[in-house]
Amino acid sequence: MNTIQSVIIGIIEGITEFLPISSTAHMRLAENLLGISNTDKFTAVFTIAIQLGAILSVVILYWKKFVQFRNIQFYVKLLIAVIPALIFGKLFNNKIEAVLEKPIIIAVIMIVGGIVFLFIENVFKEHTIESEEKINFLTSLKIGLFQCLAILFPGLSRSAATIIGGMSLKLTRAAAAEFSFFLAVPTMMAATAYSMFVKNWNVDEHGVELSGPATRGYQFITASTQNTQAFIIGNLVALGVALIAIKFFISFLQKHGFKIWGFYRIIVGIAILGLIYTGYIKS
Repeated sequence: MNTIQSVIIGIIEGITEFLPISSTAHMRLAENLLGISNTDKFTAVFTIAIQLGAILSVVILYWKKFVQFRNIQFYVKLLIAVIPALIFGKLFNNKIEAVLEKPIIIAVIMIVGGIVFLFIENVFKEHTIESEEKINFLTSLKIGLFQCLAILFPGLSRSAATIIGGMSLKLTRAAAAEFSFFLAVPTMMAATAYSMFVKNWNVDEHGVELSGPATRGYQFITASTQNTQAFIIGNLVALGVALIAIKFFISFLQKHGFKIWGFYRIIVGIAILGLIYTGYIKS
């Protein structure tokens, strides 16, 4: 991955990470179109670790929330909500990635998720929770369980899963989106740390660990100056773009709702299927 490619992926990550349109699907599509090998381990680590920039954008925009140390309940809610994803991800991460992170499956999940967004506001009409302060611990746990769907179904989008979960639990669309942002911080920090320092990347195509010494993600990042530059530049770009994307999304969501994201997901999903059919993307 060269500098220009890392900038492009950083822009895509910054735009899509907090929108309900699947950053995974968009980055996988871009990598294919840019000729970036999807079997390269550095690319796999980069696609996860580039979330660091996006994480920082949430902390910057909502810094008052994250530094109110007297408001212990806020941190407890996030802890409760992130636990299901930590457990589920640790148990099934390798196998899910190996089996399900295929373009054709991501495309189908993009389309199905889009159809859900076309009707979500007609299905979940009752909204009594307007802010994070009104979310209780049980609701936090339930939203965390919804987040696990994004692990099971790459292409669904972590943001989409938590927003749909929140609205089904009577959160307003703005409250559901904001809590999704807050929950992204511990979730993505854990995923990034796991991929860089804990996960053994010495596995076969089915996610089964091979014999020999373990290989950690940070080793791919520091393997060359080019890899290190791509990692730093990609994260900086993702940070700057995500700052804009988050502000835009909340404002747009309050005015227009989710239907447009549903149509967008369906169009992108069909486009990916078309590219697979014509051979531009390997299935």
